[in-house]
Amino acid sequence: MALTLKPKEATQLDLVSLGECMIRLSPPGHGRIEFANTLEVWVGGGEYNVAYALARLGLRTGWTNRLVDNPLGALILNHARSVGVDVSAVAVAKYDGVGTADRIGLNFTEVGTGVRGSVTMYDRGHSAAMHMKPGDVDFDKLFGQRGVRWLHTGGIFTALSDTSAATVREALQKAKSNGTITSYDLNFRSKLWSTKKAQEVTKDLVPYIDCLIGNEEDFQKVLGFEVEGVDAENLGALDTTAYKKMVERVVAKYPNIKVVGTTLREVKSGLVNNWSAILWHDGKFYESRVYKDLEIEDRVGGGDGFASGFTYGFLTGMTPEECVNLGAAHGALLQTTRGDTSQITKEELMHVFKGGSARIKR
Repeated sequence: MALTLKPKEATQLDLVSLGECMIRLSPPGHGRIEFANTLEVWVGGGEYNVAYALARLGLRTGWTNRLVDNPLGALILNHARSVGVDVSAVAVAKYDGVGTADRIGLNFTEVGTGVRGSVTMYDRGHSAAMHMKPGDVDFDKLFGQRGVRWLHTGGIFTALSDTSAATVREALQKAKSNGTITSYDLNFRSKLWSTKKAQEVTKDLVPYIDCLIGNEEDFQKVLGFEVEGVDAENLGALDTTAYKKMVERVVAKYPNIKVVGTTLREVKSGLVNNWSAILWHDGKFYESRVYKDLEIEDRVGGGDGFASGFTYGFLTGMTPEECVNLGAAHGALLQTTRGDTSQITKEELMHVFKGGSARIKR
């Protein structure tokens, strides 16, 4: 079953994402938080990153969630507006001066190297996003009156609280009732919820989802589909045959799913991975180019790079094979820069997508 997208001229926005955006604080280079005397400030969030990246690629995007009206909230809004992301549907809570009622979530991230993997420590409890509830955003106006071609959301925001999960369900329902394509990145985070809770909540959302995105752990932990022969804790060489069998079980159980995107990461060290992706669409599988021994600057946000890349492909009328290759290329490029959000230009993306090398440009 192919995707049927609203025509561009019938909508104000190509894509809207729904999800928490946080402030990330990282030691320079590969330093440790424990010994840091300087921290880099970055803005990012799983769902937010997709809207940001697509805006950089020239699409009309928006982002919605809940913030507080303090300088950290302004930092996030300024970051979004700097690339043209529409933030008019963001709910803003009054800051109480100390963050007792609502605050901006933080995360402290170490970028690993060698045998030491990257690590994220959350400081996001009692955030404004966690307290978001149905009715905070007028989704009837957003999807019905303004018009949106694609809604992207995911498991990170869903995991924050019962009310954030209810907000995701409301958004998905409103989007589907207005003919908007929906995508959902499973994005399992063990620090946010248990496998049992993830599966209980997500099974009620899947009927409203057109496109599922995730890696091997996501499908196992969030939907309960095991990938045979894969050790999720110690990833070595990956056999795409096992992933394809898993995806076939997913779409058989959920026939409303039209696209499944899966990233494949073989971890050789903290800074060297093999990277690729597969895409299922309309009964067929498509495999991307394999980026062997991909040298990584910062792996955080690589999956969001894939999601935004293949979404760009579908929104601009590319073939499924082109979409999976565009997603893999964008994910690979995004991991060459620091921070969560894309610093990649459309020219750079198309260069790598078409097989271009890293030869110096003068």
